Amino acid sequence: MKIYKLFEPFNYKNLFLKNRIVMAPMTRSFAYNGIPTKEIAEYYERRAQSEVGLIITEGTVVDRSSSSNDLNIPKFYGDEALEGWKRVVDAVHAKDGKIAPQIWHMGIIPPKRNWRPHKPFEGPSGLLNPDTEGGKQMSEDDIKETIDAFAEAAYQAKKIGFDSLELHGAHGYLIDQFFWDKLNRRKDKWGGSTISQRSRFAIEIVKAVRSAVGAEFPIILRLSQWKQQDYSAKIAKSPEEMKEWLLPLSEAGVDIFHCSQRRFWEPEFENSNLNFAGWAKKITGKPSISVGSVALNGDFLGAFRGESFDVNSSFLDELDRRMDQDEFNLIAVGRALLEDPEWVLKIKKGNLSELKGFSKDRLKKLF
Repeated sequence: MKIYKLFEPFNYKNLFLKNRIVMAPMTRSFAYNGIPTKEIAEYYERRAQSEVGLIITEGTVVDRSSSSNDLNIPKFYGDEALEGWKRVVDAVHAKDGKIAPQIWHMGIIPPKRNWRPHKPFEGPSGLLNPDTEGGKQMSEDDIKETIDAFAEAAYQAKKIGFDSLELHGAHGYLIDQFFWDKLNRRKDKWGGSTISQRSRFAIEIVKAVRSAVGAEFPIILRLSQWKQQDYSAKIAKSPEEMKEWLLPLSEAGVDIFHCSQRRFWEPEFENSNLNFAGWAKKITGKPSISVGSVALNGDFLGAFRGESFDVNSSFLDELDRRMDQDEFNLIAVGRALLEDPEWVLKIKKGNLSELKGFSKDRLKKLF
């Protein structure tokens, strides 16, 4: 039986993983009034028991009244929510698992279930889309308080016992809205014509988080080129622009770059086979996580359109080849682990015929 690179240990700072498989963050609004439940703890516990190397939780929002568009997205503040997350951590650790929260502010986003926060949604320039207003432009005080909220969440994550944390800087949410020139049109120090100028907000968050957790606690940053507002968007159109984007974030304190793309095998730039995570590792010299349509025959956006997917039986060889070439260090898996908690063990044991496709109904259940 072939032994895949996936099952080699990974160690970085204080993060010691039994394998290279990461559970991707998948937010589905099962936290009633923002409080993680016993069922949520059991959901993550099942993945830890089945030897997922690192679990990254669903997005969990910082202490800002407008950080979420849905009452049932989990919070990462307040005694009740933090006690809920402590139960999650304890359940995962009891099964010898490792876990990191994904810390999040959604920025200006459409509301769900006809609910709106007490204060307007907030973003760099008050824009929901490049041509649509949807909230308020953040003031200097708003920005400072938001940076402080991320730092406080990070402090609590370490205090509770999480093994790492991830900052959500992707997919058109708040941090990413500052990166993107079409939504960040500010003329002050938080905006600018270059990506390095527009990265200041993210850099200050990373610095504040690093100060809160200390030097050896690993900070992951999730990034994407595409946005939910524009799937064809690109922050960095060339390797040079990507250096301008990633190097200051690395210097600020990011340890691991989680590089979201729709299909992990697709190259990021012409004349190179490296994907996004491959370029992040090459540029920064730091570990990276790749992700995108692992094990299934369609990308995750189809799941939100109500589509189901079959197993892509050829994914392992391509994934193993890229990891063997040291293109990236870790691979994040979403829908396959959502469908089947035992996905990792089936691959480890060589039971590939038992792998399952993805049913659209799985998004509606916590299993």
